[in-house]
Amino acid sequence: MTRKVLPTYRTLALFALALMVGLLAQGFVAAPSRAASANQNPLHIIVHEINDTTVDNGAHGDSPGDLSVFANPLYDAHNSRLVGRESGSCVRTIVGTAFECNWTVFLDNGQISVEGPYYDHADSLLAVIGGTGAYSHARGQMLLHARNLAGTEYDYTFYLD
Repeated sequence: MTRKVLPTYRTLALFALALMVGLLAQGFVAAPSRAASANQNPLHIIVHEINDTTVDNGAHGDSPGDLSVFANPLYDAHNSRLVGRESGSCVRTIVGTAFECNWTVFLDNGQISVEGPYYDHADSLLAVIGGTGAYSHARGQMLLHARNLAGTEYDYTFYLD
């Protein structure tokens, strides 16, 4: 007669812990990253928010459905030389929290179009959905970061595939 060896609770607990650690590690590796991978050369530009208009739709004041339209100048990473412009719109989806946006960045060598959320109080990660010229095959993501509390300058960092 053969004897079955049953695992002890300690063995099961160690196995479960190892499995959880492995799954967590896999999740961190597989999660989308805001940072560029080693083979990417990010494109960094700075927007000066000076031409924005809000259309108050629905309830008076900040409310779902409000529209923000904009066309602003873009500067190089040193914030010293004009390199292009942007044009787009955002619809308020969650009051005090988020808009859903799409816009185009116009540069000398082509255009890049982005789409996604703009968060009121946090960095935003938008999808690069296409482009023209030098960016005709552009895909990837754009990290948007507020440079100041007044919300008048933003960093756009493009991580293109």
